Amino acid sequence: MTKPASLDWQAAEATARRLTRQWAADEPGGGVIGFDASGICFSHAGGVESLATFAPFTVDSVVRYASLTKHVFSAMVLAHSDLIGLDDPLGQHLQELRSPLAEVTVGQALDMSGGLPDTRECLSLLGLSVYTETKAGALLDYISRLERLNFAAGTEVSYSNTGYRLVEAALERRGFGFDDFVQRELSTPLGIALKAPDVWNDPVKDLVPGYWHSGESWQLSAAGLHISASGSLTGSARALATWLQALLGDEGRFAGLLQKLQATRFLADGRPTGYGLGLRKSWLGPREFVGHGGSHPGYKTYFLLDPETHAGFVVVSNREDTNGYKIALESMAGLTGLTLPAPVTDLGDGLYVTETGPWWIEIKGSTCTYLDADETLYDDGEGWVSSRSASSPLRLRRDGSALVGEVGHAARRFLPAAAHEPVPASLSGVWHSDEGAEFTIENGTVLMGIGPVRQARTLNALGNGRFLFTLNDGPWVKRICLHMLAPDRLELVSSRARMIEYRRRA
Repeated sequence: MTKPASLDWQAAEATARRLTRQWAADEPGGGVIGFDASGICFSHAGGVESLATFAPFTVDSVVRYASLTKHVFSAMVLAHSDLIGLDDPLGQHLQELRSPLAEVTVGQALDMSGGLPDTRECLSLLGLSVYTETKAGALLDYISRLERLNFAAGTEVSYSNTGYRLVEAALERRGFGFDDFVQRELSTPLGIALKAPDVWNDPVKDLVPGYWHSGESWQLSAAGLHISASGSLTGSARALATWLQALLGDEGRFAGLLQKLQATRFLADGRPTGYGLGLRKSWLGPREFVGHGGSHPGYKTYFLLDPETHAGFVVVSNREDTNGYKIALESMAGLTGLTLPAPVTDLGDGLYVTETGPWWIEIKGSTCTYLDADETLYDDGEGWVSSRSASSPLRLRRDGSALVGEVGHAARRFLPAAAHEPVPASLSGVWHSDEGAEFTIENGTVLMGIGPVRQARTLNALGNGRFLFTLNDGPWVKRICLHMLAPDRLELVSSRARMIEYRRRA
């Protein structure tokens, strides 16, 4: 197949090179590949794969794909539809799950509409660091004790890794391991090196270290969480491009697979969403594309595909600050000649909160932060702005001093947050979780952690029993909403975990 004349690969490559200039020769770097059905159309790499050896980063450098794993695991689920169906409730396969988690379907667990709390975020709200080591069995035991969802299954879309962890556990009980599937169905037939380790410290051939910048220097990344099939896959940019070419090729063992993975999924009320099975839709003008991003501490990845022309882009990086989505989307715009949407900066800067409940947003220029998740705002016509994100859908407009619309497909009305409201003394005390975690509030300050890792963080009132505070956890800075449920009962809320409760110790 010859390259379609309408595709401008020279413009695409120039865009990719411009956006990766931050990959300096003596810093962590990354690689970008542009490809179509005829093969690789360009490849570009910059920076180094190790600050110990200063070996140059190449498109054959092995990185952690992180959440790019999800569509591959979803392919495994589809391959075993005789054992586990998308409409099966999770409790059918994991009998220890409690209601309402047990009633979430396999499909909802994979398409981000299940409301399943993200395991890593739950651990953060219990005071456990990203570096704390956890095992698969103990994590499943913990999830099996949960009795709250982030929202009723099928009513919203909000990103969570837990569904993939649970479905993987269900398949493992039937004797099917994810890495076995990867080796048998992808690596061997395509002649590429892919590996899905269980934990961060499992050796992986040629895996390069990841890095994050502390503000003063580059730091090696690490993570203690059992990774699971939500983000365990490793490989190079070239290996990923080879797999995606085969997926786009739609032939042989992969015939019909991309169509199944990107097929439109629906909420319980019939509304369509833009997130499929490990794939999310993106738009440029009238055109629809499909891809996904990945993020582990020290690694950022992204791929974007055009099923119509069989063209695509792969971005991998071993540095925390890479914006793979921007690189891929702007390269696709250069390739197709389509116009990039312009960010909106006039919605009204400030902090906003719903009349009741823990839902807050902050507007700063073109960035909207919702429950600590950042999204860029774009013009959506007739006074509306949109995130244009299938995994974090957001659509708002101004209504007087309020912002109204939908976030995650759920209707929301945000009002300006209370300014400089004092933190009431009645909040002080020791707050305890059923999981054994606890923190103290003294004089408007949250004290969380013990000994040398104890953090003291100031509470900022949002009004009506809501307060914000910040936690630092390695490469991540997280803003948490403390929401009073009763005089002696509260919940801590982040974007991916909205149900961690504490009670005041008597």
